[in-house]
Amino acid sequence: MRSPALALAVVLLVPMHGEAADPPYPTRPVRMIMPVSAGGGTDMLGRTVAQKITEKWGHTMVVDNRDGAGGTIGTDLAAKAAPDGYTIVMGYFAPIGVNVHLVKLPYDPIRDFAPITLLATSPNLLAVHPSVPARSVKELVALARAKPGELSYGSGGSGSAMQLSAEMFNLAMSVKIGHVPYKGAAPALRDLLAGQVQMAFISVPSSLQQIEAGRIRPLAVAAAKRAPALPDTPTMDEAAGLRGFESYQWYGPLAPAKTPPWIVRRLHADFVEALHRPDVAARLAAAGFDREGNTPEAFAAFIRNEIDKWGKVIKAANIRGQ
Repeated sequence: MRSPALALAVVLLVPMHGEAADPPYPTRPVRMIMPVSAGGGTDMLGRTVAQKITEKWGHTMVVDNRDGAGGTIGTDLAAKAAPDGYTIVMGYFAPIGVNVHLVKLPYDPIRDFAPITLLATSPNLLAVHPSVPARSVKELVALARAKPGELSYGSGGSGSAMQLSAEMFNLAMSVKIGHVPYKGAAPALRDLLAGQVQMAFISVPSSLQQIEAGRIRPLAVAAAKRAPALPDTPTMDEAAGLRGFESYQWYGPLAPAKTPPWIVRRLHADFVEALHRPDVAARLAAAGFDREGNTPEAFAAFIRNEIDKWGKVIKAANIRGQ
């Protein structure tokens, strides 16, 4: 008689134990720190997904813009927040993948965060002013070699994605296209449009209207596959045999380290579900984003790879922080 009674007790205790391990969450608003100013592509992506999660939860995911220091200020706020699932941050290229090599950070991009999921990526695009007599990457390289010192590229400043992509290109193709730094990507793009610089690596979302207007000429995307928004533009591998030449703007939420794994799993599930809503998919595709939605483990591996890859480029090109 003891054995069946014991078995029944164990069966009855299992769901109770499960409920104790995974209590209701969230029970109040969750703050997602956006370490950029309101209105840009990163902000749009975060707000679009946050709205869908809010609708599911019945509790608001509040987007809190904390711009400054290349994303470092907002990211540091999240690193030092309580690991209870009620503060997360939108991680992206600069404050997580690059700045660790350029400045002394108040946080460790690996040790101080629990990655949730890589939400979306957008490959950087090699584009030239229409006055440049090169209609392919190979022609651009030939021009750079024939006229050393005459071509220049614009960037948003030292350590920006625009500079790192261009310097990786210089290293890969053994050319020296000069660097003209600006105080941000917008003025660099303006001077590319005006022909003051001959080329730049720019994000796909910021390039679409200018390509359609014929104000810049796309030569290749720095990605493993063609960008859905630019299906006729080849990859670097297709254009010049540069296998593995990849440079992305990327975005994904991070929780503070020591956030309970079950909360990370729940956040992961809800972010991925929101990401694959048809209206969200359509809006992000129209803006030039490629949806991802990988596992926390895969996102952590992605971040480690980004840190390692750009560290090598920064060292080889002798790039200094601002």
